[in-house]
Amino acid sequence: MTSRPLPGKRATKSRRIKLEDVAAASGVSISTASRALAGEKGVKPEIREKVLAAAKQVNYTLPVALSGRKIVLAASSAAMIDYVRNQFTLYVLEGLRERAEALNLEIVTRPIADKADETQMLKEAREDPETAGLLFLTVDDEAMLAATRDFPKPVVLLNGHDPLMRLSSVTPCNRSAARLATEHLIQLGHKRILFLMRPGRRTILHRCDGWQDALKAHQLVADQDLIISVDDWLPELAARAIEERIRDRGLDFSAIVTAGDSLAVGAIMGVQKAGFTVPDDVSVVGMDDLPQASFVNPPLTTMHLPMREIGSAALDLISDSMAGRINPARRVELACHLVERSSTAPAKVYL
Repeated sequence: MTSRPLPGKRATKSRRIKLEDVAAASGVSISTASRALAGEKGVKPEIREKVLAAAKQVNYTLPVALSGRKIVLAASSAAMIDYVRNQFTLYVLEGLRERAEALNLEIVTRPIADKADETQMLKEAREDPETAGLLFLTVDDEAMLAATRDFPKPVVLLNGHDPLMRLSSVTPCNRSAARLATEHLIQLGHKRILFLMRPGRRTILHRCDGWQDALKAHQLVADQDLIISVDDWLPELAARAIEERIRDRGLDFSAIVTAGDSLAVGAIMGVQKAGFTVPDDVSVVGMDDLPQASFVNPPLTTMHLPMREIGSAALDLISDSMAGRINPARRVELACHLVERSSTAPAKVYL
């Protein structure tokens, strides 16, 4: 005997109330509803009250309020050195502070030199009810990352990432940026392309991977012999390394991709000291697009990294984490683009 369902309406699942429902109920845009619920500046008090009332009416789960709270920015020694020298960190912090102002947040910077500094900072942040979350700037040390993974408040890495994806992070898309830089040179006819870097950070190794990706995709040589490493980001070290390479082996390359603009500046100096010119003899591409790139002689072709957007996106990840919208962790990689100036040219063809 075949059983038949009883007549009547079928049970339906209750639909999850979304931000769009709050916006529709209050007669405002989704963007306005989001900013009103987050406590951001620039929303009229009567609009904010209207949105909050609508959220209550439709049983929308309100996110934990960020407004008026603190975010601790733990900055590594590498970040502090970069802040003084190269300005990458400066622009990341500018974007961070602009977004913090919009969210009415206070950013508290804490230099982290060693494990003891980190332990003390984590203890204070854990016990402080006004601290909403942590941002780690330019941190790769595995021991430091491990200590934060059970932290009860949101943690986001800026300009770094957790290889095991246990922490959320925001970086430029380092691998694709270096690949695009190398592809630009290949399209100009270059085949022997050096990669100049200061090793040590995972983000820089990803740039090296991108350089290799482009060369291998075009069946070009991408071996270790074409990688030049220096001990610091100082232009004079890059200049010395390139000058010595040319002195010892002759000009056995026609282009250089560098892991940072400061190294690109040094590479240009090294080529010139060896008696050659950029870009007639050697093309050079940087990575950062810092303001001074326009004033190099010749002006530097480089990959533009979205430095300000890194800081802004990191705070949005903190906000999403507090609202329960991030599970599991997220790795956000921001797209980069080539800024073509005068340090690259078609490769010479020798008959």
